[in-house]
Amino acid sequence: MTQLQFNLNIEDLKDAVMNSDLGSVIKASVVLVLNSVMEKERDDYLQAGAYVRTPDRQDSRNGYYDRGLLLSIGKVTLKVPRTRNGEFSPSVFERYSRCDQAFVLSMLEMVVNGVSTRKVKNIVQQLCGESVSKSFVSSLTEKLDPIVNTWANRPLNTTYYPYIFADAMYIKVREHNRVVSKAVYIATAINEYNGREILGLKVDHAESYEAWQRFFQYLQSRGLQSPKLIISDAHKGLKKAIAEEFVGTTWQRCTVHFKRNIFNQLPKKDMDDVKIGLKRIFEAVKVEDARKFKEEFLKAFGENPKLDKAIETLEDGFEDAIQYLNQPSKYHQFIRTTNSLERLNQEVRRREKVIRIFPNTQSAFRLVGAVLMDIAEEQANKKIPVGKE
Repeated sequence: MTQLQFNLNIEDLKDAVMNSDLGSVIKASVVLVLNSVMEKERDDYLQAGAYVRTPDRQDSRNGYYDRGLLLSIGKVTLKVPRTRNGEFSPSVFERYSRCDQAFVLSMLEMVVNGVSTRKVKNIVQQLCGESVSKSFVSSLTEKLDPIVNTWANRPLNTTYYPYIFADAMYIKVREHNRVVSKAVYIATAINEYNGREILGLKVDHAESYEAWQRFFQYLQSRGLQSPKLIISDAHKGLKKAIAEEFVGTTWQRCTVHFKRNIFNQLPKKDMDDVKIGLKRIFEAVKVEDARKFKEEFLKAFGENPKLDKAIETLEDGFEDAIQYLNQPSKYHQFIRTTNSLERLNQEVRRREKVIRIFPNTQSAFRLVGAVLMDIAEEQANKKIPVGKE
């Protein structure tokens, strides 16, 4: 097997995988709960309690065996109940987090592709309890990949999404013996029932108009309709793709990014009054008020030559940054920025940064997709706290 240079922070990997951030008492509690769940499942399977003889009994108990399980809190050892005929299998090991499975798979692929060190291989074997082979990796990917792919390609024509958020984050992937940077495109939305949803993801080359266009066309192929508003930063390729693929949709420039762009143009000293005036503009609840506050700001500070660049930035992006004010006021705090999507990206980053360099693009898609899928399930049936108009 060809050996490749693999840049992995072993200590970070050990800490993230093998150690728990929780105290030993909490970790022991998790073990107690999972052991109790498996015990109850065995009772249900046997249709009889311990030492109980009934006509419905299916089998008999046959002690326990120890088995490790990797969870987000670290590795735990469980006492798995057995039966005489060996047909009973607890559900705990099938239900553990998909993102944990994807994480382990990424590590396994590193070993199989010859891009790992002996220490990483030892950790992998501790996690999996068996030697690593291509057939073992294939057996795991055959189980996990269809689940992630089915979720990532589900239809989007069953509901309407009036507000969509779009952003990209960068990861490193090994490709043709080189380490390259790739963009992960992610779209989320608020649906017509006021619930948050993750619409989809795509791993592509560097952020560009063509890549954003492909991503939006992919979402449309799954049935996505043109929303009322798409909220994003001011990347030129992204703006162009939105204008061409969603005719009639309004683009909302993220106000957090926009204000940051303006503030970066300000002098460092004696700008308190200027900043207060700028913040006042974006605290308006009506379009008319925002425009009025902007004109008052220009009247008060427009003659200061030190503010020329900041004022030019304000003038250029102002209208795009207040489009959310044309929507019902109960949605304003949720649709004026991409903060919700950036928090999602941070959660993805927290999981993927331990890998650092993915062994291939599919591995990156699998891990990011599994993380997003788990978050989506947590968000299910949760609505944004909008009040009445």
